[in-house]
Amino acid sequence: MSKSILFLIPLTLLLFFSATFVLEEGQQAIVLQFGDPVSEEPIQSAGLHFKVPLIQNVIKFEKRILEWDGHPEEIPTRDNKYIYIDSFARWRISDPLKFYKSARNIMMAQSLLDDIIDGVVRNEISTRIMPEIVRYTDHELPKSNTLNPMENDSENKNDDGSDIKGARQEIVESILIAVKQKMEQVELGIEVLDVQLKRIDYNKEVRQKLFNRMITAQNTIAEKYRAQGQGQKEEIIGQMIHKKKEIISGAYLTSQQIRGESDANAVKIYAESYSKSPEFFNFLETLNAYEKTIDSTTTLILSTDNPFLKYIGEN
Repeated sequence: MSKSILFLIPLTLLLFFSATFVLEEGQQAIVLQFGDPVSEEPIQSAGLHFKVPLIQNVIKFEKRILEWDGHPEEIPTRDNKYIYIDSFARWRISDPLKFYKSARNIMMAQSLLDDIIDGVVRNEISTRIMPEIVRYTDHELPKSNTLNPMENDSENKNDDGSDIKGARQEIVESILIAVKQKMEQVELGIEVLDVQLKRIDYNKEVRQKLFNRMITAQNTIAEKYRAQGQGQKEEIIGQMIHKKKEIISGAYLTSQQIRGESDANAVKIYAESYSKSPEFFNFLETLNAYEKTIDSTTTLILSTDNPFLKYIGEN
């Protein structure tokens, strides 16, 4: 009796585990019996569920929102400009049974989304011009002296492309609508919730030309400011030279005034000295004249009664 009970316990546990399955949060499942679905409605509530052991099997799928990230593609625009578009999308499995019949697993679903979303993005971008793709809305761009990369656009009325309304938001909405329509036609059991353009970039050749034009534009602006700075520099230097001349002129005038006053004082002192002792003053002046005019190489031919020799004769 005890041996039979010991034999039945493992068998019972085996039947119990094979007849039950646990569905976690974020999961949904379908039950298949000999490869055919038992019910059209998937099991979406988390917890413990039952199935017929050995006959039925359970396939689980994600119920959460999944991400699709495409590869950057080089796409020509309507104005014959080649750009790289990097897009991404968010999707979920809306019908597990259809998803199982069409895609089987998430890896295959990602491959199917590659074909569908990439094709829709290419079709939409190829019917648009560059300013529409780059600009998000029709918000007016500020006027600038810098060159705009889209200034040679054939559809552009102005050189800077400021009169063209941005349509990036409209493009994204159109892509999402087209993708949803494709999904309804192919019946993959997938619902695409959102499609966005992650990055828009020029190809290498156009990007280098664009960078060169940007460098040229910035150099032009730099030269403009440099010329303005040079003009202000010359103006400041001119003001400095003018101020310097004013200071020097004022200083020269002041020095001449001081020199004139000094000369007047000297003359006054000389006059006062002369008036006190004219003979002594004449004697000093004559000695000064001797010192300045007579040396060892000087030859004077004068009469003996010349006043210049008056003091020499006395010696």
